[in-house]
Amino acid sequence: MNLDWRECSRARLARDARFDGKFFIGVLTTRIYCRPVCRGRTSQEKNVRYFRSAAAAAEAGFRPRLRCRPECSPGTPAWAGKQNTVSRALRLIGETGLEDGGVEALAEHLGIGSRHLRRLFLRHFGATPTAVAQTRRLHFAKKLIDETTLPMTQIAFAAGFGSVRRFNAAIHNVYHRTPTQIRRLAQKMFRQPENQYLFRLNFRPPYDWKRMLEFLANRGNPGVEAVEGACFRRLILVNGNRGYFEVSLDASRNALSVRVQIGDPRSLFSIIERIRAMFDLDADWATIARTLGADPALVSRINSNPGLRIPGCWNGFELATRAILEQRFGVSRSTVLVGQIVTAFGEPFCAVNGLTHLFPTPEALADANLESIRVPRPQADAIRALARGVRHGQISFEKVTDSDAFLAGLSEIPGMGDWTTQWVAMRALREPDAFPSADRGLARTLGLASSSKLEQRSQAWRPWRAYAAIYLWTFAGEIRARGTASAPSASKKAPAGKAAFPSHIPVAVQRAS
Repeated sequence: MNLDWRECSRARLARDARFDGKFFIGVLTTRIYCRPVCRGRTSQEKNVRYFRSAAAAAEAGFRPRLRCRPECSPGTPAWAGKQNTVSRALRLIGETGLEDGGVEALAEHLGIGSRHLRRLFLRHFGATPTAVAQTRRLHFAKKLIDETTLPMTQIAFAAGFGSVRRFNAAIHNVYHRTPTQIRRLAQKMFRQPENQYLFRLNFRPPYDWKRMLEFLANRGNPGVEAVEGACFRRLILVNGNRGYFEVSLDASRNALSVRVQIGDPRSLFSIIERIRAMFDLDADWATIARTLGADPALVSRINSNPGLRIPGCWNGFELATRAILEQRFGVSRSTVLVGQIVTAFGEPFCAVNGLTHLFPTPEALADANLESIRVPRPQADAIRALARGVRHGQISFEKVTDSDAFLAGLSEIPGMGDWTTQWVAMRALREPDAFPSADRGLARTLGLASSSKLEQRSQAWRPWRAYAAIYLWTFAGEIRARGTASAPSASKKAPAGKAAFPSHIPVAVQRAS
């Protein structure tokens, strides 16, 4: 990620929320760093420095501004837009930190040397993998101090510190205050019910929350997850601990409000990271729109309906199980069948508002008599084969470093076609460039005669083809109608490569002009 100080300067002076989390500002006179949206007094340009990441600012000797709360900024966007070593490493750090063997183990898992991994992180983030992991852990601890009433001992372990002494020392070294002093400075403290935790997770606007909920409502697994009003809820099982979470929009803060109930707070870091991924909160919409808006078929939808995100999933096995059914029977019939599977083989768990069961584990479905609940034999065999592969460790949806190899293994399961594997890549692996070119509906939407023509057309959307697919599925009727109406003059209205960037999401250079 290359920083242009002029663009950073314009975004800082405009307090542009679209750049929140994409860079951080170090103030030389106070030795603090803050976010582009910080409402504090604006420093002179000669007194600021720009950093690719919070970790880089910390490594340069700056400390976080307490009131600005850099820990609340959206995460690093998928800046490369495709699978590469750095983005895979960043995902793994988000999933597990560096708890299992440090940088050397992480590098070995990625198939490279540890020195090379450090060089890549310094080039792209201005900080080492250890510094990035440490900063994320400190930021999460700061959120827990500010936003929960957890005792400091529990916060230390929830944030991944091995001891309370190390936690206290790290907080004091970075913030120049003790954890207790930071908590006293928090603006508000809410007394939350036992084992419940409230977080606000920021995103870069725009964000189409309405269509995100519509998508999840149409594909919700009965008894496990539900959409009610403007809120999404689901049950979870993390490290043997049962719980649930609910998510709603806090539009005034460009954030999602997340309430988690779980017995063991040590699971909170992984839960929050998975929720961020599930709701695609780290996406860089301006960059995505600039690429997709160059296509005449997409530009009007990009302009009129900005901010569509890729709806992720909580559990890859759960998604793949449903995808086997959905590929054959469509959304409605699959929902009925999944509901029957959940009721018959899931663990009962009465938590809140009609959520009744945890989704069945691979162990529960590996030898399940799915035919007894009217799942046809071919799909039942495919689900059992998937479950056995996960149970025996042949298939794992965690710590995936080679997406192509993972999807190739998944496609060996009978019933897992190209559409299904690309669907899993989009929603479970969070691949921004995944694209089900075999989907004939997408080809028809664009008036194309074959999947090969669709694959060829999609090359211009790289590395954001998954977002193009979401737009094509969501607005198929409008895009098809517009294409038919404007086909004779389409080239005059929006020639390839010269379509105007969405007028209401200007790039920083346009904002300053």
